[in-house]
Amino acid sequence: MSYRLFPLILVLFLAACSTRQPVLNQPTTLPDSFSETGQQPVSDTWWKSFDDRHLNQLVRRALDDNLSLQAAYQRLLQARAVARRQEALLYPSLDATSSAERQEGPDNTDANLFSVGLSASYEVDLWGRVQSLTEADQFRASVSLADYQAAAISLSGEISNTWFQLLEQRAQRDLAQRQLETNRTVLKVIETRFGVGLSSSADVLRQRQLVAASADRINETNAQIGVLENQLAVLVGQSPGRVQLPDDGALPTLPELPETGIPAELVQRRPDLQQAWWLIQAADRELAAAISNRFPRFSIDVSLSSQSRGSGDLFYNWLLALAGNLVMPVVDGGERRAEVRRSQALREERVREYGQAVLTAIQEVEDALTREQEQRRRLENLATRIQLADATYRQLRNRYLNGAVSYIEVLDALQEQQNLRRTQLATRQQSLSSRVALYRALAGSIETLEQPSNNQNATNSENDSL
Repeated sequence: MSYRLFPLILVLFLAACSTRQPVLNQPTTLPDSFSETGQQPVSDTWWKSFDDRHLNQLVRRALDDNLSLQAAYQRLLQARAVARRQEALLYPSLDATSSAERQEGPDNTDANLFSVGLSASYEVDLWGRVQSLTEADQFRASVSLADYQAAAISLSGEISNTWFQLLEQRAQRDLAQRQLETNRTVLKVIETRFGVGLSSSADVLRQRQLVAASADRINETNAQIGVLENQLAVLVGQSPGRVQLPDDGALPTLPELPETGIPAELVQRRPDLQQAWWLIQAADRELAAAISNRFPRFSIDVSLSSQSRGSGDLFYNWLLALAGNLVMPVVDGGERRAEVRRSQALREERVREYGQAVLTAIQEVEDALTREQEQRRRLENLATRIQLADATYRQLRNRYLNGAVSYIEVLDALQEQQNLRRTQLATRQQSLSSRVALYRALAGSIETLEQPSNNQNATNSENDSL
């Protein structure tokens, strides 16, 4: 009899082996190196490279209290709980039961009935279906962890950019105030010359327009400063207006160019790429489970029970039951085969998405390097242009006072000088934003964020000073 069952066992064994999927290869070809690199290693806490203590405090505060990041951590906990729940199916389950019943019959024929019992069940994972589903949920938990770490990196980058924008707008306001004073001084000179007939009324009106434009620029800058302060308050998990931000600070100098390494290291370091890879692994295990679901399932049920009319005899009459259940799919209208094809297509989709994510990551590094290089050249060019604009304005102003040129030429030179200085500040901030983008593109996991503090918000005062 055992020899007759051998062909069936052999077929089922070969079918089980067919659930093993081939190893996935890298869907894209990686370049050997990036276009530019430095010598400074990239730290996970890359924002400290700017040597700005206020920025360090803001980022640390945001990583502790930002509500969106805390929500991402709760999603991680959910994914881990789901993985543990699925893992429990790998082991037998054991339940205990007890009951007490009183039966009342005619002619005072009342009776008591007591029962206790234990029941256990276990699915023998012949084809690895339960194991594959368990591994799929474990990979999805890794996806949630990578998503949490990527969110932390994104948040630190958003804090850094917003802080630098705030510093730039404050510097723009200070510059606008100095330019307003300069324009008012020039206006007094022109009005004096107009009083003695050396300047026309049009010159006075043009300069008054410039003074009014300078005052309006201060109002616009103040509004932008208020918006950025509100953004920072929300990013650190507080209501706008309830966080006292530091008033001091200036745009930092650009740190040395970090070591970009090689693209193969980037693929292994970035959390979003790890997330895409774990999604491939999860889809691969789901495919294996879908294939295994086409084969028979075998489970074992064991129960041990005792029943008596008196509590004293309850534990003396035991009944043991052992059952084996074999469920074999026969006709399902192609449902399981369709699920296998869907799982195959999903895995291939994840592979393509991973390849696209790798290409995008390399592009982000190269884009940041290109923008920073061009902005560095632009800052050098702006410095030269500002020197020339200062010299031009001084010469034209002296010639105007001597009556050699018209005021239009002086006004154009003054506006050009002031515009260049504003552009220089904006370009410095853009250069810092490009460096932040480069750090974010190269950053790895922030391991210190595995578990945020639970009582941090309770200890913060309503107007917490940074």
